[in-house]
Amino acid sequence: MPLVKTRGVASAQGFGEFAQATVANYIEDVFSTYLYTGTNAALTITNNIDLSTKGGLVWCKARTGGTVDHALSDTARGRASYLISNSANAAGTVGVGDNITSFNSNGFSLGTDAGTNFNSSGDKMASWTFRKQPKFFDVVTYTGTGSNTTIAHSLGSVPGSIIVKRTDITAAWAVYHRSLANTQYLVLNTTAAAATGATRWNSTTPTSAVFSVGTDATVNASGGTYVAYLFAHDAGGFGLTGTDNVISCGSYTGVGSTQQDITLGYEPQWLMIKRTDTTDSWIMVDNMRGFFQTADNALEANSSNAEAAGVSVSGAMQPTATGFHLYNANSAVNASGGTYIYIACRRGPMKVPTLGTSVFGLSARTGTGANATVTGGQTDDAVIIKNRGSAVGDLFASRLTGTRYVETSDSAAEVAAGATILQTNPWDVMDGVKVGTTSTITNASANTYINYLFRRAPSFFDEVCYTGTSVVTNFSHNLASVPELMIIKSRSDVRNWAVYVASGGPTKFLNLNFSNALQTSSTYWNDTAPTSTIFTLGAVNTNVNFSGETYVAYLFATCAGVSKVGSYTGNGTTQTINCGFGAGGVRFVLIKRTDSLGDWYVYDTARGMTVLTDPYLLLNSTAAEVATLGSVTTVSTGFALDSAILADINVSAGTYTFLAIA
Repeated sequence: MPLVKTRGVASAQGFGEFAQATVANYIEDVFSTYLYTGTNAALTITNNIDLSTKGGLVWCKARTGGTVDHALSDTARGRASYLISNSANAAGTVGVGDNITSFNSNGFSLGTDAGTNFNSSGDKMASWTFRKQPKFFDVVTYTGTGSNTTIAHSLGSVPGSIIVKRTDITAAWAVYHRSLANTQYLVLNTTAAAATGATRWNSTTPTSAVFSVGTDATVNASGGTYVAYLFAHDAGGFGLTGTDNVISCGSYTGVGSTQQDITLGYEPQWLMIKRTDTTDSWIMVDNMRGFFQTADNALEANSSNAEAAGVSVSGAMQPTATGFHLYNANSAVNASGGTYIYIACRRGPMKVPTLGTSVFGLSARTGTGANATVTGGQTDDAVIIKNRGSAVGDLFASRLTGTRYVETSDSAAEVAAGATILQTNPWDVMDGVKVGTTSTITNASANTYINYLFRRAPSFFDEVCYTGTSVVTNFSHNLASVPELMIIKSRSDVRNWAVYVASGGPTKFLNLNFSNALQTSSTYWNDTAPTSTIFTLGAVNTNVNFSGETYVAYLFATCAGVSKVGSYTGNGTTQTINCGFGAGGVRFVLIKRTDSLGDWYVYDTARGMTVLTDPYLLLNSTAAEVATLGSVTTVSTGFALDSAILADINVSAGTYTFLAIA
């Protein structure tokens, strides 16, 4: 048989080489949460979702501006027709230049708003785009018959949930969910509990080819026109092997203040929850607007309320590496004994990056003393900000920890950032993080800063927030390769940073806030190396796993052409470290001596890595940058070391670990 050329890593779970005739599918190709500010003028949203040839749904909601309706438009009915999820109204229509003016191959375009809420001038907007794709999502239109019938669909799997709306006259939305009986239904535009009515779905469970509708006018009046949005459930179809799930329609019972984890098998980026045993709202959260332990910036599918009005689930839940965690007895999501259904979409990207610039951004800037956005050139999940000229700590913040941050140079617990450090909801931008006004840490006028911004991506970088157990525990992660560098910090107490490096092995540890050499302890990693899905922590070690304390773990790995976690032995003169990056060399290097005392040296091309006297910073120190003693330069394929000016980074026979990013 002929040989088939294949490529290596291409999925969040698939590694190795696979020969296959079909193109792999990834969540970032079929779903997007995109935030923008309305202009009431021509505006193009580029979210890299192909709607023009594949089809799908765009769902928009103003986050500010008072009470503003949701607005939904799909390719099956055309860009001129829109629906309102919080209303039973018939479909509205708009002119050629209004609202969605075109569905594009990489998103959609907007025109003037004309009062229908896709592009309200000055309002902060959220959009959720669902592309048609087997085993993910489908849009179907049909004309009612008035008698029991089946409707064909192209979901390619049994639907987990179906949302139906009559479009020609006023009629309530009808929702089918696999977790309810096929005689039950929910209403999207109200807070009502699940009701029984055999005439909605004809008491018939949908199949992978059709769904059934009865005689109720909300789903099947003779001559009525309808649209149905179909969501798959754990149907696979994604990733390199085609077995990864990206959407789930499940249920759970609330436990109140005792907390619980809901397992999906992946980390969600978008979640809609509805209590079914009593009246409550349809809660919508996503990781772009804020979905973390201390603040869930929810909207309600059944309400025109702004993001901060009438939605009280703040701090109730947080995504985990395998699902989501419920923290308290909030009625809308976790009342004791309450029953709930949900639709969840997986976090992306699933593709392994091939360019460093797609997952890592850096910039040198001057503080403005006014609210500003620090950009990295991509959607970012974590940031390190350092004042280059003042003796203040390095701020390390992330999307999962929200408005809180830790400092790399000390053992203090995380700090709730005031408005002068990080703005309210600092991560609700498509690129970068929002800093505040006058803090010396992030944005004091005329102060100089360096910013390092990281995007979570397979084989490059992942972040896990977890709660300690004081017993040997395996914690899941989504790095999708074996971590070679793990940096862990207690968020809730004064504890030293703990660092695992592959070159030291699972019996050794370092501390990011100290200059000490590798030390031996079985209580850090339980003498167990991490795997591509879990890392293991020992018992009762306060720095990594004390019962009830909350922690954050940052995981890095070698990603071909993007990052390199490695080690070298110093030679006392000069040497080049080949990272396999091609002609571009490195843009960022972190170096630590491991056999003896040595600081955590940081170099980057934004501040200069072209001459030996370009500056360095120390992650374990509050000191300002040292401007004349660098000795590390970027070269083709990697970086070069020269002991002539700074011997510490290349001492003869000294052993070193490093993280380099292209």
